Amino acid sequence: MNNHYRSFLQKDLLRALILILLWPAALFAQDEKELAPVTRTYAITNVNIIQAPGRRIEMATLVVKDGLIVSAGKGVVIPPGAVVIKADSMYVYAGFIDGLSHTGVTKPKDENKDKVKDPGNPAPDRAGINPQLDVRNFLIPADKSVEELRNIGFAVAQVVPFGNLLSGQASIVLLGGKSSDDMVLSARTALYSELSGAGNVYPSTILGVMAKWRELYRQAALAKSYEALYASNRSGLARPSEDRILQAFYPVIDQKTPVLFRAEKILDVQRVFALKSDLNFPLILADVKEGWPIINKIKASGVRVFLSIDLPEEKKKEDKKEVKKNEKSRKDSTGVAAKPKTVADLEKEALEKRRDEAIANYTAQAAHFQNAGVPFGFSTMSAKSKDIQANLRRMIAAGLSEDAALAALTTAPAQLLGLSDRLGTIDNGKMANLVISDKPYFNEKAKVRFVFVDGMLYTVEIKESKKSDGGTKAIASGTWSYAAETSQGTNSGKVVIKDENGSYSGTITSSFSPDKERPLATISLDGNNLTFSYAIDAGGNKVNVEVTVTIDGDTFEGTMTAGQFGSFPIKATKDPRR
Repeated sequence: MNNHYRSFLQKDLLRALILILLWPAALFAQDEKELAPVTRTYAITNVNIIQAPGRRIEMATLVVKDGLIVSAGKGVVIPPGAVVIKADSMYVYAGFIDGLSHTGVTKPKDENKDKVKDPGNPAPDRAGINPQLDVRNFLIPADKSVEELRNIGFAVAQVVPFGNLLSGQASIVLLGGKSSDDMVLSARTALYSELSGAGNVYPSTILGVMAKWRELYRQAALAKSYEALYASNRSGLARPSEDRILQAFYPVIDQKTPVLFRAEKILDVQRVFALKSDLNFPLILADVKEGWPIINKIKASGVRVFLSIDLPEEKKKEDKKEVKKNEKSRKDSTGVAAKPKTVADLEKEALEKRRDEAIANYTAQAAHFQNAGVPFGFSTMSAKSKDIQANLRRMIAAGLSEDAALAALTTAPAQLLGLSDRLGTIDNGKMANLVISDKPYFNEKAKVRFVFVDGMLYTVEIKESKKSDGGTKAIASGTWSYAAETSQGTNSGKVVIKDENGSYSGTITSSFSPDKERPLATISLDGNNLTFSYAIDAGGNKVNVEVTVTIDGDTFEGTMTAGQFGSFPIKATKDPRR
């Protein structure tokens, strides 16, 4: 073998050795880099297409390509390379739209809740005045709330930052994507506000909040006028100061951006209308729970409205049986009343009657708005995701038509938010936001199986409720050491549950307030599924915390939900008996 050939062979072997050594690194680099999907084309076959309320194509094919709907109907040709989803008589709807929520946003830590030197003149952020904040800076795609809302059919939500008075700028976001920028469909869509004070500082009362609102708005109008004057002739005029808080009002003053006001009760709505009358800003009312008494006023105003999808807890059937039992106990064997009702009995009956009437009115609110011809969408701000489908069925049972319920989830919010050209119906050219359920969506047994968000497919895992062997209940009584991962950090403590012949009572402690023991309410055990609730004080406001867990021997795991503050995972282990 000559030297030239030997040298060539050595170099070739060296190249091969280097390639072998570098090959795992190259593979690792490929693993790190997100690979594009093989195809973004899907064909959903043998599906009942509900294009919009009142528009339906039975047993048809729907084709999605590159995030858009490209064809829907019978005899549609399936493109080569498409992923075929055999729907087998399932139902597909346009993805639902939420008018107001904190979905994808975690509550910031309350780092400014310490004592303020001058409570009558606190810093703006301590007073809850942050209109310049942009919710895009707080979006977390992997937040559990995104998946929870998407799994029941929602593809889009108008999301706002946490806070009170003026917490920042809303954006309309997609409930999917790898980054906050991926999620944003339309940015800075509204200035979000609540009629709630910061607690222990000005403004802390409703009247103070309204006075501060007027003051800020009028200051912003003056500042904007002066900036325009300065821009037209700078000579001899002092340079206007930069004020991001006041500048956040400018698009509202120009009638380009609405104020998105959360107003649950009738008095809240009336007060917001008073502010609108004084200042003349474009308005969206959201999370309305008590709007039926002033429907005519809302209709005449032309204000856009999103009704709360939250409902009061339904009266349990056991309660009705108990009433009959009590009535029976008042009669002797001849059927004649044994003793008259006491004043306490009459007061209790009157209270129960008022409660039943209030629940009926809340449940029928959407039907009242439908009958009055007022278009509306829904807000999930106050609701728990697991209750939304049941709440919709309750509204339908109270008089809301299924077409009107579907419109409030799709076409109406698309129109109210100016998105009808892209969302709300299943038509060619619209965004591929879709929800596919195994039965008609409002059927009690319907389960969502697939959701498309901007053409991205999400498969919903169907979780069956755990049942104890032999139909026996798990043992809930005992002392449980728990930990919950919240936006404020890890909250830990003890849950003590006592069982007295099937009647449960208990208490809970928290590392956030170690000196306080809170009583548990509405403790219920169904098989392995344990639920309970308790009340906490959040800046002067009472917040009901609801816990839903599954017991597995001496451990449980589930979710802790604190109203508008979000849901957090909770785990616990039972302490050994001493």
